[in-house]
Amino acid sequence: EIKDGGMTYLRITDNGCGMSREDARTAFIDSYALTNMAKAFCERILAAGYEPMIYFGRSQSKDLLILEDEFRAQFAGIENYTRLFLADDLFITACKNTLIFAAIIGPVSYLLSFCVAWFINELPPKIRAVVTLVFYAPSISGQVYLIWKTLFSSDSYGWVNATLIDLGVISEPILWFENADYVMPLCIVVALWTSLGTSFLAFIAGLQGIDKSQYEAGAVDGIKNRWQELWYITLPTMRPQLMFGAVLAITNSFGFGAVVDALCGFPSVDYAAHTIMHHLSDYGGARYEIGYASAIAVILFIIMFSSNIIIKKALSKVGE
Repeated sequence: EIKDGGMTYLRITDNGCGMSREDARTAFIDSYALTNMAKAFCERILAAGYEPMIYFGRSQSKDLLILEDEFRAQFAGIENYTRLFLADDLFITACKNTLIFAAIIGPVSYLLSFCVAWFINELPPKIRAVVTLVFYAPSISGQVYLIWKTLFSSDSYGWVNATLIDLGVISEPILWFENADYVMPLCIVVALWTSLGTSFLAFIAGLQGIDKSQYEAGAVDGIKNRWQELWYITLPTMRPQLMFGAVLAITNSFGFGAVVDALCGFPSVDYAAHTIMHHLSDYGGARYEIGYASAIAVILFIIMFSSNIIIKKALSKVGE
């Protein structure tokens, strides 16, 4: 058809059968030669300052390359942990950023969830349902980060930049998510805004489940104001929900990463918001250094488990 139209092209079709192994350029090269070629390639890439990677299927590796001596699993002992703390400066940066995020987001989001739940519990039932939806909506919205990316867009059309320019505060747009000075504060604000999630609903359920007769009995026993009701009746009765909310707060604060990826991408500028979760994902999902990633995961688990123990002991003192 093309030829009759005055044009001639070379037609190439694919019958789906692929190329036979005998027709490949490496057909007559044995596995030892292929292995040496692969090693030479990796050494040249490594000498250039990059990390080489070779991708292939498990069955192909057995047929083409001799990997048993090169990649046999070996017991590393504490080598990965020594590398983490003594040779990996980026991991130290990730630990610092993670602790900053956790120290701010964990307690603030926990207290914010409880205070909002306590406020909503005092409202009439119909108004309570509407207000609950308003506060809970950000945590379940699919494109919630798009709002903040529009507000803090890096051009003059971003709402914050446009407002500041109109007011004469700045003369040119600020690159909010490309500036290391603004990345972490903005991520913290967005994380707090979306923190009213499951723990928030658990606190409302706990407040709804308190028997009103306990407050009447407390008044007989000498409780005189709402703060005493909160400390001696409300919080002790809600201890299971408080513990549940604390576990979620710990998990969300130390597992902080999705907000940064959505707003700043990976990696963030100058690693200003690089966390342990980012470090774990990088080595486990991109570099495939499973042993090193496992060491990072163990460190994160120890930190989270220790925080859980401390909070559990603190909650046991409530009402005493």
